[in-house]
This record gives sequence, structure tokens and C-alpha cells, in this order.
Amino acid sequence: MKSYRSSTWFGKKDKMGLIYRSWMKNQGMPEDMFDGRPVIGICNTWSELTPCNAHLRDIAESVRRGVLEAGGFPLEFPIMSLGETLLKPTAMLFRNLASMDAEESIRGNPIDGVVLLTGCDKTTPSTLMGAASVDLPTIVVPGGPMLNGKYHGHDIGSGTSVWKLTEELKKGQITYDEYAEVESCMSRSPGHCMTMGTASTMACMVEALGMSLSGGAAIPAVDSRRKRLAQLSGRRIVEMVKEDLKISKILTRDAFENAIKVNAAVGGSSNFIIHLTAIAGRMGVALNLDDFDDIGSKMPLLVNLMPSGKFLMEDFYYAGGVPTVLKQMQSVLKMDTITVSGKTHAENIAGAGINYNKEVIYEFEQPIIQEGGITVLKGNLAVNGAVIKPSAATPSLMQHRGRAVVFKDIEDYHARVDDPDLDIDETCVMVLKTVGPVGYPGMPEVGNMTLPKKLLDKGVTDMVRISDGRMSGTAYGTVILHVSPESAIGGNLALVENGDIIELDVANKRIHLEVSDEELAVRRSNWVQPPPLATRGYVNLYIKHVQQADKGADLDFLVGGSGSTVTRDSH
Repeated sequence: MKSYRSSTWFGKKDKMGLIYRSWMKNQGMPEDMFDGRPVIGICNTWSELTPCNAHLRDIAESVRRGVLEAGGFPLEFPIMSLGETLLKPTAMLFRNLASMDAEESIRGNPIDGVVLLTGCDKTTPSTLMGAASVDLPTIVVPGGPMLNGKYHGHDIGSGTSVWKLTEELKKGQITYDEYAEVESCMSRSPGHCMTMGTASTMACMVEALGMSLSGGAAIPAVDSRRKRLAQLSGRRIVEMVKEDLKISKILTRDAFENAIKVNAAVGGSSNFIIHLTAIAGRMGVALNLDDFDDIGSKMPLLVNLMPSGKFLMEDFYYAGGVPTVLKQMQSVLKMDTITVSGKTHAENIAGAGINYNKEVIYEFEQPIIQEGGITVLKGNLAVNGAVIKPSAATPSLMQHRGRAVVFKDIEDYHARVDDPDLDIDETCVMVLKTVGPVGYPGMPEVGNMTLPKKLLDKGVTDMVRISDGRMSGTAYGTVILHVSPESAIGGNLALVENGDIIELDVANKRIHLEVSDEELAVRRSNWVQPPPLATRGYVNLYIKHVQQADKGADLDFLVGGSGSTVTRDSH
């Protein structure tokens, strides 16, 4: 019989073996569970404080059944769960902490293979980052999107409709009672955002990477096929252990390139760049900001989902989901990359990939937008880069020159944005400072600043907005994000003043502050770095060690991995 990693715990015939087995038996484990069968860890990000993942206990049971059917020994364990909707100041601050939790929980326990149960935005990249640093056989089971929101006879999308309805409330077009009614209409089933926000983007990402079974990204959370996928994943992880199909054999450079192209086609979140870069850093795969531009920016937009389009994830699933996108894109993808099924993408979609709704998924030769990928911008305002999502932006603003209206931090923005005396018009460029990884801290989703009320009242629907923060994948607008270096560490964004002229030229991938180098040098000599917002604990550690957005905002000491070996016993 093959000897697995867990046998160094449960296979010992000495005092240590007695301790390891004996304490597990207090849960009623029979003797034959320790007979050398593969131990499968079910890494669960369930939490009632993470509403998107609150159904994962049920999903875990389906995984458990599959593991038992395949002759494995399932052991469920929790890690820190990260929810976008409740966690302050931002879930992104704790992504790296959750990745440490996942990594050390996997490495330190008798686990031969791991199933990652994910859902809300950061639970997917954090668990993948942690698992990548250990490098055991790994499979992802996404929790799935909510059912389509239904409000006054039409579909509404989580996040995306929030921004639209908030603007309508601000303009007095709807009452607060109508606004409040949306709460129940929008979130009417278990699951994560049903728009192509970051959670859905991450689910599509793992399928494009080959880290989940084919077709699983878009299945609604409450659809019985979600549980079937979980059970099949439980069976499959046991076989992956027997085959020694480790995560490093799947997450190759080709897999990352596939994911970049697919993200462009589905209109995925700009947050994708930060998370994929961090995962690649854990795998030792060289991936930089220019790669996203070179590989993805010329890809067509094929999926007509909010916020870039009309439909929602439920519609995407019924139309064919990611397999149909892969089928449309097979001429530009590396279809021979291995996936968790043990087969290639080409083999996974053989006989599948039929497009059942061409209003939702467009043909590769006749896309919604010819070049829909995220574009990387550079210039003196973003020396190391910034990003914009053209598919969610206003075409007429993609080349723009305007006067800067500067907000020094998020509190300043909230205090002044609706001041009738604010000197701003629709031609201006809104600039928000101190919301980057170090500055906030944690790089929150505040880059899609709501426009001033007086401009909304005039009928203005979009303006150029620039920050070193992020925006929700559910959001839209001509928004420049992830400016690096960030303002809190002295990037040139820190030196922008009211009245400066900023030029945006997306076609030429340029973001330029029309201020001379000499004047910038004078301003820099007078610039004072803001004090850190924490002096102890994890947040202090984060501030000292977080990398910039173009590096994936991982902690510098977490890049790479330590493998799965633990050299010392615990007693």
C-alpha cells in the first residue's frame, strides 16, 4: 500500500502514534480510518459573519460524502473567513493573514490533499495562496452565486445595482423606503454576488487555472448541481492524492496566461490582477503588471454580465458558463494545460461548451467589445503602473484632460464631496489619496467614488476618478485604480494638488500629471509622510511588510513557499 504524508502521524507504532490516533478516536473514529487511507482536509471558510459563505457547511458535507466514497479519510477544519460586507476596515487587509492561517493549518496537520471551500472575494485567493505555499494536491469548490435579484419586475445585481440605486436616492429619484426594499430583493438566496464582481471573477479564475472541476464556477449556490460538484470534487481529491497531482503541476505559467485571457473575456474584476499576482508569487511563477497588459488587454469581451453588461451569473450558467467561454477562446488559449480532473482543458470541454444563449455569451469573432481586457497605465503619476477596466468605463472619457480635485483621504472625501461650494465640474478629475495598501491600511474598495450630488443633479453619470485604492468588481465607471507607488509612501500621487492638470490616454496606456519634474521635487521636499494607523499586532506587521499593488500586495516574507515537510513532532 502506498505510504502517504499522513502516515508520519497515524502510521507510527510508538508513543507518538498512540497519541495521534487516540485523541482522534474521541470523535468516534473506527480503527480502520487509520489504515493508511488518504487524509483529506476540507478547508472551510464558513462563517455567519461572511454571508456569501454561510451555506458552506452543507457543501462540506457533500465533499465529505465524496471523500468517503473514494476511500479517503475526510477531516474538516476552519480558517479565518473574510466577508466583504461586514469586515472593517476592509477584507483585503486580512487576505494575507487568512493565507497564513490556511498555509500553516495545512502544513502542520496530517493532510495528504486539501479541498478549499471558497466564496466571498478574498476567501478564494487567500486559501489558494496558502495552499500554493504548501504544494499538496488541492482542489477548489466555489460556493456559487446567489440567484438573480428581482425588483419591481426586473433583474437587479448585487453591488452594481447598489451603486446605481444609491445615486438615484442621492438625486431624489427614489424614496428611502424603495431603497430599503432592495435589501430583500437583491439578496434572496445563499451565495456570493451574482454579478461579475470579484467573487464570480475568482470562481471563473480558478476554473480557468484548472483548479476546479469543469463547469463549476457559475452554478448557483442553491442549485442541486452545486452539491453534486462538491461530492465529485471529494471523490476526485482522493484520486489526485494517489496520482500525486500537486498544485504546482497545475499552476504553471501557461495556466496563469489562460486565466488572464479568460478574465478579459468574462469582463472580470480589476481585483483579479492583485490576487493572481499574489498567487503566482507563492508558486514562484514570474508574473508582472505588464503581462496582464500584453496578454489580456487585447482580448475580446464575450460575456454580457453586470457591471460591464446586462445579465447575471445565473444566466451565465444556463448559457454554458466557463466551458463555453473556453470553447470560444480555444484558438488563443493553452488548451493542453493539465487541470484537477487529471485531463486537459481540451479534454474537459470535449462534447461540451455549447452556447445556449448568444445574448449572454457572444461569439469570439463577434464580441461585445473587441478589446475588453484590463489596461495597464503608466506615467509620472503611476511610475510602477495603474489599471483601468475599459469595459466598465465611458468611451468618451478614455481620452481626457482635466483639472484635479483632490481629497487627501477618505474622511476628507466624505466631508466635502457633497458640499455645494466644492469647486468641481464634470470635466474635472477626482483624486483620492491615502487609500493604498499602507495608507488605509489594506487598500479598500473606495476607488469608484460616488460623484458630487450637484453633478448628479445635473445628469452627470461618470467622471474620471483616480486613487491608489481598489474598486468592487461589481462597480463601474472611468476609474483609475491601484496607482503604484501609493501616496502614503511618497508616490507622485501624494504630490498632486488642486488645479493640477491630469491627462488620461487609455489608447496609449498613459496617465500623466502635467507638473514639471522640478516642481514635483519641490513638493516632495515639503511632503510629510502620514503616521502609521497601527503600532501593534497584525495590522502593524502588515503595514511594515506589505508590497505594493503591482506586486500583488502580499507580505514580502510570504512570497514563495515552505513546502509540506514538518521535521519535528509535537511531543
